[in-house]
Amino acid sequence: PLPSTPLQDIRNTVGNIPMEWYQDFPHIGYNLEGKRIYKPIRNKDELDMFLEKMENPDYWRTVQDKMTGADIKLTDEQVELVHRLQKGQFGDVHFNPYEPAVDFFTHEVMIHPVTNRPADKRSFIPSLIEKEKVSKLVHAIKMGWIKPRKPKDDTPTYYDLWAHEDPNSILGRHKMHVPAPKMKLPGHEESYNPPPEYLLSEEEKLAWEQQEPAERKLNFVPQQYRCLRAVPAYPRFIHERFERCLDLYLCPRQRKMRVNVDPEDLIPKLPKPRDLQPFPTTQALVYRGHTSLVRCLSISPSGQWLVSGSDDGTVRFWEVCTARCMKTLPVGGVVKSVAWNPNPTICLVAICVEQSVLLVNPCLGDKLLYGATDQLLESYVEPEEERVQPVQWVMATTEEHRKGVRVLVQHSKAVKQVTWHGKGDYFASVVSDNSNMQVLIHQTSKRWSQNPFRKSKGLVQCVLFHPIRPYFFVATQRYVRVYNLLKQELTKKLMTNCKWVSSMAIHPGGDNIICGSYDSKLAWFDLDLSTRPYQLLRHHKKALRSVAFHKHYPLFASGSDDGTVIVCHGMVYNDLLQNPLLVPVKVLKGHVLTLDLGVLDVLFHPTQPWVFSSGADGTVRLYT
Repeated sequence: PLPSTPLQDIRNTVGNIPMEWYQDFPHIGYNLEGKRIYKPIRNKDELDMFLEKMENPDYWRTVQDKMTGADIKLTDEQVELVHRLQKGQFGDVHFNPYEPAVDFFTHEVMIHPVTNRPADKRSFIPSLIEKEKVSKLVHAIKMGWIKPRKPKDDTPTYYDLWAHEDPNSILGRHKMHVPAPKMKLPGHEESYNPPPEYLLSEEEKLAWEQQEPAERKLNFVPQQYRCLRAVPAYPRFIHERFERCLDLYLCPRQRKMRVNVDPEDLIPKLPKPRDLQPFPTTQALVYRGHTSLVRCLSISPSGQWLVSGSDDGTVRFWEVCTARCMKTLPVGGVVKSVAWNPNPTICLVAICVEQSVLLVNPCLGDKLLYGATDQLLESYVEPEEERVQPVQWVMATTEEHRKGVRVLVQHSKAVKQVTWHGKGDYFASVVSDNSNMQVLIHQTSKRWSQNPFRKSKGLVQCVLFHPIRPYFFVATQRYVRVYNLLKQELTKKLMTNCKWVSSMAIHPGGDNIICGSYDSKLAWFDLDLSTRPYQLLRHHKKALRSVAFHKHYPLFASGSDDGTVIVCHGMVYNDLLQNPLLVPVKVLKGHVLTLDLGVLDVLFHPTQPWVFSSGADGTVRLYT
């Protein structure tokens, strides 16, 4: 037999600590010798627990001892104690809470007092301290420092919810209350015995029945009865009452607070045109002579001579002041564009005819000037080695020289525009083509041409040189691209918001450009401000053919197929914070519409506030 081991005192000695601290350890504390008390091996899962609950009859009295982790079965005495405590009774069975009370202090009368001390004097005379307190309170009441309590007022208090409302308004809150419109009082036709003129005849009755209910003047047919007793019930009574109720609660009635706005205040305050003078107002001269539409105009830097190109195959030179045709140059084709060299020391005009650009010396004005121009052109020496160029520079024949033509620049396709650089040596031409050869830049002094663009960016409409900086503007159908010629890169791309750009002009200051388009809009761009138009002007009824800026005055003009030239005041301020002021000042009429075309080109005089316009009626007009 095994030796009997003495009962171990396995009381856990860890003390009063949260037992969760031992949750992750294999032991649950230490016994008196300091040895670990290991947790009993618990490998019961929920199924075992459930089976035990079902099969073990003592399951209900088994509890787990938190200190040792062992399961303990409660004895009958312990279960009894738990039941007593649950009922709120005393733990001890033998304790009687209702034993008879013994008043041990007073139930035996003693013959001797507990103390035999004689009574004080102060116990049988009035209190002096209280007398002093009372006299103080009486004095305070006399002086008014202590107020007697007010009697309580038992009357209930009511609060006026609308006390702070405006007394003048109807019903206080209902300021916007509008009384319902009253129903129309019945007239003679609603009588049960109306006068005969109110009764409907047969035709009127038929017409009434065929009308829409909303269109009828009366919503009932007047009828006649002998007496009031014979009048039947009105069939539409409930219907009409119902409609009246709908009107009352579905039709919102509110006072419309009308905002009194003076319509004048809504229009932007623009200065009066008479304060913006000078600008051209009247037609002064008509230059007649061309037999077909005059497509293009240009003026000499001095402002003395005007050149015009027409579809009749001629270029005419006019004296501006007299409208006298000084010279007619037949070129044998439609003239798409003319440009007078802006350099005042050179007398040279570039003319686009079919596939070539002619450089013409018109031999007008100062003989020294046009003589020096010829000498300059003749002093050209050809370089030794042959250069590959996109165009051919050809000297004029003797016959052409006699007419004034000096050099021909022959292109591969038809040329549609030519424009000079401000210094007068370079000019650019635009070719009707889809490839990257659309724009070419030529140097007159070296007779050298180059193609600045590697690839085509769309159909080029027109090009321009910047008046002061080395920038080059290229307008395609929808965009205007600004290139830097020194860095050879694209600087800006302007979105015109138009369907098809027709023409372009740059302000002499160089920071603003205008674009005309065939969808009758004029876009003003402020290059410092944005790549989108600063303003879109829609003053013309039809397509814009040409736009122009004045060199010195704050004026710009646009010519359109509606036969008018609109002159606008366009003030650009030196103060960068102030936006340009654009005011239309005058509509100039005079051109006759021909083949649905009106004004084809507009041009300002270099020094005077005058504007020239050329039209499809074969005339050039000057407005001053």
